[in-house]
Amino acid sequence: MLNVIWAAFFILAGLSALKQSFAGNWEIWPELVNSLFASAESGFKIAIGLTGVLCFWLGCLKIAEKSGLTNLLAKALYPLFYRIMPSVPKNSPAFGSMVMNIAANVLGLDNAATPMGLKAMEELQQSNPHKNKASDAQILFMVINSSSVTLIPITILLYRYQMGSANPAAVFIPILLATSVSTLTGFLATVLWQRINIFNRVILAYLIGGGAFIAVVAWGFASLDEAARTKVSYCISNLILFVLVLVFIISGLLRKLNVYELFIEGAKDGFKIAVQIIPYLVAMLVAIGVFRASGGLDYICSGIIWCLEQLGVNTDFVAALPTALMKPLSGSGARAMMLDTFATYGVDSFAGFAASIIQGSTETTFYVLAVYFGAVKISKTGAALPLALLADFAGIGTAIVLAYLFY
Repeated sequence: MLNVIWAAFFILAGLSALKQSFAGNWEIWPELVNSLFASAESGFKIAIGLTGVLCFWLGCLKIAEKSGLTNLLAKALYPLFYRIMPSVPKNSPAFGSMVMNIAANVLGLDNAATPMGLKAMEELQQSNPHKNKASDAQILFMVINSSSVTLIPITILLYRYQMGSANPAAVFIPILLATSVSTLTGFLATVLWQRINIFNRVILAYLIGGGAFIAVVAWGFASLDEAARTKVSYCISNLILFVLVLVFIISGLLRKLNVYELFIEGAKDGFKIAVQIIPYLVAMLVAIGVFRASGGLDYICSGIIWCLEQLGVNTDFVAALPTALMKPLSGSGARAMMLDTFATYGVDSFAGFAASIIQGSTETTFYVLAVYFGAVKISKTGAALPLALLADFAGIGTAIVLAYLFY
């Protein structure tokens, strides 16, 4: 699947550039070549920038693992994981890493979530009988990550605040609802594809419990005024992040472990992973960059607008459509599109409101796919991409609907 998608980006970019050449825009070819080099450099810089974060968090995770914290956390969700990932051994450390990754994503702690996720993917690879092909457990884990429920979308709230929004936290509830739909869609589609009994009492209990928890959080934040909501979101996420590090270290000290040496050992693993993902990340970002520079994304937007106009559908959300189309391809690209929408139409305009919800509705699928599977050298990803894109479609579609309901 990745082979076809990757090649398609280049072929479509070439066709798009050729069409522009016939229209007299011969400058498109230098732009394409420049995008090749710029995207390759960007991919390398992202991987290098990720190295420090990987080293730090995998160092902390090594302490948590040796002190027994990850096993303790795994027990809380083991009844669920055992049923949705039956191929993973009962004593696998992957369960603890997955719990911590999901928790970090839920809290909007991206810098912590990625290293924990990569660690979990490596541990899942140990029980994978076909090393170059994604297992069912790895596919399910990747889909959950690519949709990722986020309770505290602190980055988006801060961007809205910095751009002068009179109501920066107005998108909090819509984002929570949209990202919940995205994750639920991805989860249900994957377990049904893998023929897991979704009506199992334990699975249903966890789903209902998770939904209730999200509802309580939504109610709690909705009861705060706008200024307090943004401030509390920002403070809570950073407080939890630092407390988590302290818990790891103190837990290790209480068990009389050499936490410094354990940290160094884990950090070395982080460096190795960072080096491994560079080729995969560069390959994907170059393909996406060329496709974007060729104007292919603009043609898709124009086609969607034309279709909606023929159907008589309200097109007010179209100004936020570039963010939606870029989101599965590039996180930085989608963020740039959102900020451009803020600058062009106003952060508190309908387009700015819709772009904010879309940005928070799901994760960057192709980036997650390249990084997570690249870290364990998996080339055959099975149904991971279509299932993740289905979750993206559900999240983005819900975000657009919610924009009309909440604006």
